[in-house]
Formats: sequence, structure tokens, C-alpha cells
Amino acid sequence: MSGILGVGIATLDIVNEVAHTPGEDEEVRALAQRRVRGGNVTNTLVVLARLGHRCTWAGTWAEEPDARVILDDLARHGIDVNPSLGVPGGKVPTSYVTLSRENGARTIVHYRDLPEYPAAAFLELPHRAFQWIHFEGRAVDELGGMLHHLHEHHPALPRSLEVEKPRPGIEALFPLVPLLVFSPVYARHRGFGAPEPFLRAVRETAPEAVLVCTWGEEGAWALLSDGTLLHAPAHPPARVVDTLGAGDTFNAGLIHARLQGLDWLQTLDLANRLAGHKCGLTGFEGVEAALA
Repeated sequence: MSGILGVGIATLDIVNEVAHTPGEDEEVRALAQRRVRGGNVTNTLVVLARLGHRCTWAGTWAEEPDARVILDDLARHGIDVNPSLGVPGGKVPTSYVTLSRENGARTIVHYRDLPEYPAAAFLELPHRAFQWIHFEGRAVDELGGMLHHLHEHHPALPRSLEVEKPRPGIEALFPLVPLLVFSPVYARHRGFGAPEPFLRAVRETAPEAVLVCTWGEEGAWALLSDGTLLHAPAHPPARVVDTLGAGDTFNAGLIHARLQGLDWLQTLDLANRLAGHKCGLTGFEGVEAALA
């Protein structure tokens, strides 16, 4: 069991399940609704906790009643929130999710009115207490201070950066992280329609990192520091139920596999199996059964 720190946001997800994804100007009735904790990094930590790791969250939360949904769920999974910061006023970041029962697709409207976790708070944490630190690629100015500190003072500490969305200036941080995980959204934003040419282009910016890119039903690719390109196919469930958090689950699989000493091809396969199994579940309960 390893100690893992996750740095990023937590959200309140209001999930409306509908028969199919509505079209423009279409009015539909929700078949069910749930209010649950969400957020990329905290999703990843919950999956890692369910796999037996000791997890800690560094992020911010608003001091208002809706924060209880977030804090109670993290407590239920045994995740340490002591490094997190409560912020007076403001509103818990909220994602309004429309989830299709037809194919598991989701549409998300996100509202945020909360400061990001500051680098000054991160620098006070006991970094040597962790065997892995995972970052969500946002708030580039604050993130830069964190990654530069680790690069200079703890270069051997395993760490990863999820690059899900384009953020101004985030490319300058790529050389500071040994594992970069990219979404197809970011790759397409960079003008690439396939993972291999995208990863080879990023190699110019991050010459020593392992570069990973997911590509939905086509699986995941990794470009190793020696130039080796690996591919592992996806493991879709018999029926897709809920794709919300699938990428976060994949990230948890990468971290878990590497901490278990698996090679990179085994790592990609495990992460795909875990993410695929999650897509057949509502939420994250039972996701660990994929590795049983």
C-alpha cells in the first residue's frame, strides 16, 4: 500500500439520467437524479483508495453546505483531506451532467467560483511521505511553482500530470514531469487526429518523459523515453452504463500498475481494463473488481 497525493479540484456533480442525449432546444424528463462528489483528481484518488492505497487530497473547497457531499465521500473512502483548504464564501464547483442511458455518453456544464490550490500551501507539505504525486493540469501559474520545486528538490519522486484540456502555458511544464497523460481532446486541439503523431510531436517538448494518450474505444498508446511506441486495446464492458470518470479511473490504473512494478505494456492494459470496467458501472462502487 503506497501513499499517494493528488492535487486538483473536487466538484459537486448533479447527474441527470436521461433516455438519450437531448438535441438542441429539446426538452426531456430526467429518469433519475443523483448528487455526488466529482472532480478529476478526487475521482482518481477514490479509485486508488479502493485499490488499497493511502490517499491524500490537496485542493480547495467552499465553506458552504454543499461541500459536505464532497468531504463526506472522501472520508468514507479514507482519504486524508488535511492539506485541503476551506475557503469562506463562494460556491462549491458544480458540474451539471446529462447522462444518456442509451449509450453512457455525458454532457457537462461546469460552474466554478473558487480559488485554485496555491503553490505556497503545496510547498509546506511533507513530500517525502508520498510514493507518488498526481497533478491535474490546471491553474498553470500555481502548478508551475509546485512542479519546479519537485523537479529541483525531489527529482526522483514519481509524479504524473494529467493534460485533459488546453491551458495557456501548460506546455512549458512538460519537461518537469516524468509521466504525462493526455486526452484526445487535447491532442485534437493541437491539430492531431491520431495518437502516434501527436505523441511524437510532444516528444520534442518533453524528451525524457513517458507520454501516454488515450483514444476512447481504440485503447491507449505510450511513447517511452527510448522511443518505443506501445499500444494496448480497450476493454469495453458488455454494456456501457456511465462513462463519467473513466479517464480518471484510467489514470488511477496507471499509477497503481507502476507502483506494483508492472512494465509499461502491462500498465496500459491494466489501466484499460480498470477504465472499461468502470464504464459498466454507475459511479465507482465495485471498480476494483476489474483486477480481482
